[in-house]
Amino acid sequence: MAGDCTMRLNRVVITGMGAVSPYGLGAPNLFEGIWENKNCIRVMEEWRTIGGLGSYLAAPVPELVWKKLLPRSERRTMGKMAAYSTLAAREAVADSGLTPDVLSSGYVGVSISSTTGSPEAYESLYEQFLPERRIETFTSGMFFKIMGHSCSANVMQALSIRGEQWAPTSACTSSAQAIGLGYLLVGTGRQRAMLCGGADEVHHSVTSFFDVLQAASRKNDAPSKTPAPFDDNRDGVVCGGGSGVLVLESLESALNRNAHIYAEIIGFGNGGDPGHIAHPSTDAMAEVMAQALREARISGADVDYVNAHATGTIQGDRAEAAAIGKAVSSTTPVGSLKGHLGHTLGAAGVLESMVCLEMMRRGELLPTNNLEHIDPECRACSIIKRVEKKSPNIILKNCFALGGVNTAIVYKRFDQR
Repeated sequence: MAGDCTMRLNRVVITGMGAVSPYGLGAPNLFEGIWENKNCIRVMEEWRTIGGLGSYLAAPVPELVWKKLLPRSERRTMGKMAAYSTLAAREAVADSGLTPDVLSSGYVGVSISSTTGSPEAYESLYEQFLPERRIETFTSGMFFKIMGHSCSANVMQALSIRGEQWAPTSACTSSAQAIGLGYLLVGTGRQRAMLCGGADEVHHSVTSFFDVLQAASRKNDAPSKTPAPFDDNRDGVVCGGGSGVLVLESLESALNRNAHIYAEIIGFGNGGDPGHIAHPSTDAMAEVMAQALREARISGADVDYVNAHATGTIQGDRAEAAAIGKAVSSTTPVGSLKGHLGHTLGAAGVLESMVCLEMMRRGELLPTNNLEHIDPECRACSIIKRVEKKSPNIILKNCFALGGVNTAIVYKRFDQR
């Protein structure tokens, strides 16, 4: 059983957000694309030349001229994902109103993650190295693109941030763990504010591994119909790209600055599942949700909406649906955003959290896209199939990863009391 840490010295609130997503640059484009139900899944025709690959589907970030958005002095050490993170971080900082003096004070830190370093940079490196095993063509900036903490390091450099730097790398839970870590650092007073989130970029090597695991969707002739979480006809994951960054701040700091507050984080669950490195466990998922609820000092009946991790795999969706059924009320609305965004991997937790906060603001709960017929094995929880006009006060956000990493975050509508 995961630990039950209830020590909270500071209330932790969210005062800024920024995004680069399959819908383009900026949080407004993310929200517009989601609410207009724009299809961002497409066939990657260039992948058809890769022998043995069965899935050609992805949700890439639209071609951004990011080299024009970032000065050369910064981008020489950035792969795409680090560039996405930097653009998202700048938007989040501007949204929060944090000044350069505050960023460089040492009281503001960074917790931004990714699954790996830039896969595009890795490919370029080995294409140069392997034919003759020579390194003369390597550039000094190459390593900084492929290192595991490339996103956090480049954001720190670009924004002149002097506080703590973290980069918890855990595949699909990377940004959820980054948010949870920021919550703990601010909550215990180690930092006044944290830039938290994650990033990943679309690349054939990433989809290839899901394909080898028989977990990638192969509906190449119907990109607008997949992925289809919880659907009886689902066939797997569609990988996406992008980055999201949230500014987490102590309530005292936010009030002193008269900052806009989007929501409060009141609980974080983080646990391991040693049962199998690839197969999810319902009990382990349920326990991490219970841990988050215990820390939030609420019951499952208090949750107004669950944003599921649900990626569109057979085993994963069934295990999570059963776990949600154990953790919350049988009537609590449940939905997944993978049918809209694809699975943005290291960015999934944060981008989907941002959409959850927008649901809270708009008073609308979004259904799972591409869901036509709910898998009978997923009916342990209440999966919604249409927009519900409901203003949620408490949202539970799940993220689960291969390797037995499980997380859950509890967001609450802000109340100064």
